[in-house]
Formats: sequence, C-alpha cells, structure tokens
Amino acid sequence: MAEQEKPKQSQQQEEDVVGKAYDGRLMRRLIRYLYPYKLQAGISLVAVLIKAGTDVLGPYLTKVAVDRYMTAQAATRPSWLAHHLSPNAMTGITQLAGLYLGALVLGYFMDFAQTYLMQWTGQKVMFDLRSQIFRHLQHMHIGYFDRNPVGRLVTRLTSDVDALNEMFTSGVFAIFEDVFVLAGIIIVMLRMSWWLALLSFAVLPLILLVTRIFRKHVRDSYRRIRSAIARINSYSQEHVSGMTVVQLFNRQERSFQEFKTVNRLHMDAFKDAIMAYALYYPVVEILSSIAIALVIWRGGYGVLHTTVTLGVLVAFMQYAQRFFRPIQDLSEKYNILQAAMAASERIFKLLDTAPEIVSPALPKEGDNSGRIEFRNVWFTYQRLDETQKVRVARCSASELAAMDDIEWILRGVSFTVEPDQTAAIVGHTGAGKTTIISLMMRFYDIQHGSILVDGVDVREHDINKLRRRFGVVLQDPFLFSGTIADNIRLGSHWISDERLEEAIDEVNVRDFIQSLPDGFGEPVRERGNGLSTGQKQLINFARALAHDPAILILDEATSSVDTETEMRVRLALERMIEGRTSVVIAHRLSTVQRADAILVMHKGQLREMGTHQELLTQRGIYWKLYQLQYKDQELSDALPALDPSLAMGTD
Repeated sequence: MAEQEKPKQSQQQEEDVVGKAYDGRLMRRLIRYLYPYKLQAGISLVAVLIKAGTDVLGPYLTKVAVDRYMTAQAATRPSWLAHHLSPNAMTGITQLAGLYLGALVLGYFMDFAQTYLMQWTGQKVMFDLRSQIFRHLQHMHIGYFDRNPVGRLVTRLTSDVDALNEMFTSGVFAIFEDVFVLAGIIIVMLRMSWWLALLSFAVLPLILLVTRIFRKHVRDSYRRIRSAIARINSYSQEHVSGMTVVQLFNRQERSFQEFKTVNRLHMDAFKDAIMAYALYYPVVEILSSIAIALVIWRGGYGVLHTTVTLGVLVAFMQYAQRFFRPIQDLSEKYNILQAAMAASERIFKLLDTAPEIVSPALPKEGDNSGRIEFRNVWFTYQRLDETQKVRVARCSASELAAMDDIEWILRGVSFTVEPDQTAAIVGHTGAGKTTIISLMMRFYDIQHGSILVDGVDVREHDINKLRRRFGVVLQDPFLFSGTIADNIRLGSHWISDERLEEAIDEVNVRDFIQSLPDGFGEPVRERGNGLSTGQKQLINFARALAHDPAILILDEATSSVDTETEMRVRLALERMIEGRTSVVIAHRLSTVQRADAILVMHKGQLREMGTHQELLTQRGIYWKLYQLQYKDQELSDALPALDPSLAMGTD
C-alpha cells in the first residue's frame, strides 16, 4: 500500500510545485522556440519600444504647451522640441496637439502590431510545442504509461502549454513594455525636477512592500488552485469513465459529495486570490494618490515661489498616475511568469525523459520466416537500478531465482514457434501469458536471456519494422474516433479499397458493415461507443487481417463476444491463421485443441509444452485444467464443445 501511495504523492507534489518566477536556464530554452519566428518577435519588440515611447511622450508635450504658450514660463534651458515649434501660441499649440494625436495613433498601431504578432506567434509556438510533446509521447515505451497517469500527460499538452502561451503573449513582451515605460518616466521626471521626482517616489518602498505581501499570498493561492484543478480533473475523469459502476451501485450521492469537497477546495483557493486582488489594487491606488497629493502640495508651493513651472507640475501629476500602473501590471506578470516557469519545468522534464526502448543504430534484417524463439527469458516489470542490472546480467538461472529483491514475472522461459505453426498459451491468471506477447513486440525489454523473431534478437530489429510483422487482436477491442474504414486502415494508406473488401469477407463482417447507413464511411464515436463489443471485435479482426501480418497474435480475442459472433469469428480464424505463424492466448481449452503446440504457463514458468493429446497423456497441469473445465461435459457425448470440428486454433 505504501508503494502505491508514493507515485500519487510524487504526482501531487509535482502539480504543487510553484518554482521560481524567473529561471535563466528555462527561459533560454523557451526562447529557442521563438527562433523560427524571430522576425515577428523582433518587430514586436520594436513595436513595444515605440509604444513605450509614445506613453512617456504625452505628459511631456503637455508640459511644453503649458510652459511655452499658456503661461509664457519658458524654461531656462529650452528643450530640443521648443526650437522646432512656432513662436505663435495658436500655431504652436496646434502643432503640439498634432504631435499628441500622432503619438496616440502611433501607439495604437504599435499596440495592434505587437498584440497581433505575439498572439499569432504564441499560437505557432504552442502548435510546435504540442506537436513535439505528442511526438515524444508516441516514442515512449509502454512501461512509461504504466507509471504516468493519462490525465497527468494530457495536462502537459493542455494547461502547461497554455501557461507558456500566456507568457509569450502577455508576459515577456508586456514586462518589457512596463520596464521601458518605468525607465522612461523616471528619466524624464529626474531631468525635469529631481527633488520633485524623489518626492513622487517616496511611497515606492510602501508599494514594493505591499506588492511583496500580495505576491506571496497570490502565489500560495495559485498553488492551491493548480492542485485543486488537478484533483478535479483526476476525480472527474475517473468517475465519468466509471459512471456505469457508479449508477449500478447507487453511488451517485456519495460521489457527488466527494466531488463537492474537491470542488470546494478550488473555490476556497480562488476566494483567497480574489481577496488578495481586492485588497492590493485599492492599496496601490491609495498610495499612488498620496504620491500625487505630495506632488500637488510641494509642486504647487514651488510654482508659487517660481522654483517649478506650472507645466512641470502638470506633467508630474500625469507621470505620477502613469508610474504606478506598470508596477501593478508587473505584479500580475510576475504570477504569469511564475506559472510559466513551473509549467516549462514539467514540460521539459517530460521531453528530457529519454525513451528506454529505441531502435539500434544499425538494425539487422530477419529472414522473414515468422519463427519465434524464447531463450532462457527472465523478466520483471520492476525498474532495476544499475547495480541490479549488472547482477542480473552475470547471474545463472539458480542465482536469478534466489533474488528476493526482484519479483520475476517470467522465470527462464524457453520455447520455439516454428514458421506457420499455431502456438497456444494457457495458464491461470497472472501466469505471464500476456507478458510473453508484449515481449515479442518489444513493448518491454527483458532483463536476461534473448527473444528472436525471424532469427534476429528483437533488440537488434528496427522497432517499426518488427511491429509491422505482427497483427494483434486483444480481448478489449479499441476503436478510435473516425469512420469504419479509418479504424481498419489506421493510417496505412497502402491498404486499398479492394483490400478492405477482402478483409471484411475473410472475417465474415460484410453483412454488418453493409447494414450500416454509410457502410465503411459510418462515423465511429470515441472508443466505439454505440457499437456492441462483438461488432467492435469484428472490426478489430478486419484491421489485423487487412494489414496482412506475418505473425498473428490473439489475446482472448473471442472471450467477450456472444456465441453467434464467436462462431462467426472461429470460422474466419481458420482462414486467418493459414500460412501465418499464430500465437493464441486462451482460457477455454476447447479453443486451442488444434494448436500445433500448447504452452502451459504456471507462476511465470513454462511447465509443459506439447500437443493437446500429448499434454493429456502427461496428466500434469494441462490435464488438471482440462478436468476442471470439462469434467461435467465429458458425461455427455452430445455437447459440441469437445467436437473437433468446432474446436478452432484460437481464442
């Protein structure tokens, strides 16, 4: 139980991680995604600089208008702008008004250009990043998905990428704009009147203190919000998927109360964030108003004593108002940046996780015979450390069996399936039957021994070519959204319409497909909802056959279908296994009696191997299984289950 809790705790801790607001290593890596769009990013940066300049220019133009034309209080050192203005008051004011309007229009177009380009660039970056993550997930081995919940991986593609998009579109460049505006305002204010500027900045320490307290509380709230969202997603996914069980056992009310508790955690976290924002912005407004009041008080005194011009006072009032807005924005951008850093850390952790099973640099080609051979195979699903791997590689069979720290699933399994033979694997649940077929296709790597397909170790095959040799029909049929034809082809465009027709004929599914309103074009909903289990399984059989595999694997393929469908499938299987190497996993021994070889698995070991009659003669494990299943049936010769004409070579 403790071992089961550890992954949950680590997953929860990962979702709760807040991270730094800025991490140079992560930021440099994120910026690389902008390289293909550096032209758009460069134009956006220039637009931000110009927009910041227009924001700073407005109050300065007001100052020039008041001092030069409205009060005739010319500065002791005329500005560069004053030399280019008309001495006539009306003309000069008109020129300044034109400049002011031009600055507003220019600022509008720069804002539009920056927003449009960065929003569109952000979407392109999201597209690239999501494509990279999805492609990376496709190359991960099956064991990775055993250890990482689906909801967690989907979050990387959705919420975490959205957080990065918000940083690119509303974070980084907006921070640049705020910094440039602040720097411009500070420079202009200090040049106009340094002592009045310092007076305006007197409340800045208080604002920084309030901002720090605000960020601390909001950061905690955002952490709890992310954690609550993760719990809501996990709980919703689990209970929507298991809604049949929920309703069957009348758990609706209990499930609702549990969801209500999880949902309330999210609401409470958001309530704290709302409270922080509700307190922070009014406090900043009050402090900025105090700064403006100080400017009016001391600046007005300076105007009366001619130490400050009226234009400077008016400009300072406007600058003081504009000075504190970027500070408020920076506090908001801090949270965006922090969320993006945490999201990028999780995304890059996924992308940096190298696939454990990859094709060799120089793959070998097999003889295409369809021969399968297991040589003293030992396997466990445990993740072994380097020390354990070295020990396993050097140990003998007896030493491997004596290792108490490793839970072996397969123990020294050796057998051979010759080309065009049908081999059946039987045994109790947990004996290692499904594990054997997973290892054939190298979904997992074995710890000791070797597995040969077409005369070559599977670790020396090109993975794509190796798996293309197999056709698999599982007990639980899986269909994707799309059409019937899409689910049979699965993207293999080389499968022609004629091949589709042949496949459905060979698996006796033509009448079912022709009964559908759109035939092959009939839409299939998620996981094949709306189709019966038998219908989905027939489509899976057609899929396996359409790809014309050299090796056919059937894992309890008829155990979940009705009797009529099973008989139809059995008739089809006679044609499917002809001329192919076939491996069949079955619980019902009536379905494997015609197999060329029957492998009896027991507690991870191959205990018996032979034909049906040979194994019955041995009176071992297979004989006991046979007796358990057919003790009652043997009392009646009329039962068809033991009729060889009905006993097919698969299940």
